[in-house]
Amino acid sequence: MLPADFDVAVLGAGASGLYAAAQLCRRGCSVLLLEARERVGGRIHTRQVPDLAYPVELGAEFVHGDAPLTLRLLREAGSVAVDTAGRRVVRRAAGNGRGASVNRAALFEQAQRLLRQAALMPEDLSVEEFLKRHAPSEDVSAYVRMMVEGFDAADPHRASVKSIAAEWTGSSLQGQYRPLGGYGAMTTHLARQLDAAGAQLQLGSTVESVEWGGELVHIGVRYAGGSRSYRARRAIIALPLSALQPPALPARAEAADTPGVVRFEPDLRDKHAALAGLALGSVIKVVLHFRRPFWEELHDGRFADAGFMHAPQAPFPTLWSALPFRAPLLTAWMGGPRVERLAAASRERLVELALSSVQQVLQVDAPPADELVGAYLHDWSADPLARGAYSYLAVGGASAPAGLARPLRDRLYFAGEAASDSHTGTVEAALHSGAQAAAAVWAAMRGAAGGAGGA
Repeated sequence: MLPADFDVAVLGAGASGLYAAAQLCRRGCSVLLLEARERVGGRIHTRQVPDLAYPVELGAEFVHGDAPLTLRLLREAGSVAVDTAGRRVVRRAAGNGRGASVNRAALFEQAQRLLRQAALMPEDLSVEEFLKRHAPSEDVSAYVRMMVEGFDAADPHRASVKSIAAEWTGSSLQGQYRPLGGYGAMTTHLARQLDAAGAQLQLGSTVESVEWGGELVHIGVRYAGGSRSYRARRAIIALPLSALQPPALPARAEAADTPGVVRFEPDLRDKHAALAGLALGSVIKVVLHFRRPFWEELHDGRFADAGFMHAPQAPFPTLWSALPFRAPLLTAWMGGPRVERLAAASRERLVELALSSVQQVLQVDAPPADELVGAYLHDWSADPLARGAYSYLAVGGASAPAGLARPLRDRLYFAGEAASDSHTGTVEAALHSGAQAAAAVWAAMRGAAGGAGGA
């Protein structure tokens, strides 16, 4: 048998991969962490912009509900999570075209009551089918669709209404926070832990193949200067869901040349059922940097304390401010099927649509382009290494995360927000799954060492 280069190879330096690698290093394992990007964090992407004290979050931004692991790591990194605060404003189209305010609290309560019915139903349905059968009004239907597309980045025609009902009636919407200084502080903290523990972190290293049929896992990696193969006793697959759900391609050879697609040998047929129960949401995020928070002065201060602003008819139906900080930023967010319709849109067109959405939400006469200093955007669906933002459960997919997390032959272990049976789609889910995968690998390693010693 060939000797292994490492005890464990971790594929992907997002939150789950970083945390899994850190946990294993702490236990004395030799760890190789491979990341295709030239940075750590994956779908966490914090940018520090000159002359702007507040960070720009192009990826994950919020801490949702009860998230003890996230909060602990933020504290270790010297950061804290602050309440997002602010009112929610929901607008709908009116006869005069300028929009009418909607009682958001009443709509949310009606939506929660409606979704409690879904939790009691014997069968699972798509959100759209459930609304057709049971929604009391079009206002409630439109609100639910907007939240499913915006909050979950999901397609209402595919998303499981039971999973949405569990989320909305559980703790994930109870409190929302943002890390002071951005999530980047946490990922940098984890990367420094790895460096101190002697782990080998390789950025700009794209995993192309994983051969796991023998006694070792052979990992083929391409980087700027060429390619090479590594051998590990076990591997943790902490890649985005899209790496395990490759796009339809006519031949495997073409898949090997597609960024973000990994060839597994043997293939992952034992994961097909789990992967069929999961979907990856689409998101375009545009952060607009203005000269000043001018919206706080509009309409006698109506938007001075607005945190989230919704307008279902706008191109970007959700906006949010940086409250509790009075930073001159508005984030325009588009999730779900709308994103696919803008697949070919240029950066200039997306910024134009974001400004148009600000105009509609704030009820001003023209897009506030004269106030704009800069715009920062990321289309996560067009990102070749992600091809989506975060996961949600498809109809009948309740057991999918647990099925995805289940190891294969004590060789491959799986981590990532899609493999977490709680907090799905969040940074907490990614960290939690990384901890579980690391614990499972460590238990297997101890078991193997004990068996060898006993022999």
